[in-house]
Amino acid sequence: MSEHKYLSDPIQDPRPDLLGSDAIPSDSRHARQIARRQLIAETVIAEGSMRIEDLTSRFGISLMTAHRDLDELAGRGLLRKMRGVVSAAPTSLIEASDLWRTSRQGAEKRAIAAMAAAELEPGQAAFFDDSTTVFEMVPHLTTRVPLTAITNSLTLMNALRSTPHITLLGLGGQLHNWCNAFLGPVTATSIRALRADLAFMSTAAITDGQAFHQSPEMTEIKRAMLDCADRRILLADHSKFTRRALHSMAGLRDFDLVIVDDGLDPTLASHLLREGVRLKLAPLAEGDPAM
Repeated sequence: MSEHKYLSDPIQDPRPDLLGSDAIPSDSRHARQIARRQLIAETVIAEGSMRIEDLTSRFGISLMTAHRDLDELAGRGLLRKMRGVVSAAPTSLIEASDLWRTSRQGAEKRAIAAMAAAELEPGQAAFFDDSTTVFEMVPHLTTRVPLTAITNSLTLMNALRSTPHITLLGLGGQLHNWCNAFLGPVTATSIRALRADLAFMSTAAITDGQAFHQSPEMTEIKRAMLDCADRRILLADHSKFTRRALHSMAGLRDFDLVIVDDGLDPTLASHLLREGVRLKLAPLAEGDPAM
């Protein structure tokens, strides 16, 4: 643990750039499709609105392919289609979308997730929310088995479904395409029928020592996980401290541990420590530059 900054005392003194066309991988059709849709979303968000025909010429795709891509992006809450024109959705929906979140602070999320996974012990049961930061824990979970993973994230379920020695409990409810996760009263009821050793979650924004989220449905699910876990661990890259969201989820002092990358402002970190927040700073891996 010596390579990590663990803050028990005050320390001393997350839009992405548009990818170039060469960013589209050539290793598989599915990979090219995902990368193309990411590029289309970023292009429309940057422009505000575009004609669908202009997208076909810019990306060298057919009109049918463009409509398929745009339908998928619209279903995830990123874009809106109307009469041959596609436009960016409201900012809150864009930032909540799993596709958008995946493009943000990748190196920081990986560093935070690696540190978070070390908090698990074999034999434990843990809640994992739908956040892209928590998803980055997946490669590390095979070293913490046997493990019971409880999640509302369809993406996480698919990633863990064939992992040996991991018992996967999927939380049902209504599937929301914009986050690829199950939300709603059925999901919350399923959570409250369980008791886990830990809960791992992230948040959209942190303001004045309080975690916030854009979606009230998502906030309800995260609160239920908090209530039903013995230990509560928040994973949040430093960009979350400059963002704003509407719905209050929990105070940082409600978490047993808050893991942030070491890009957090030292002055802010010192303030949080004085307020009783337990912090752990995760350094970026060598060769893994910040986004």
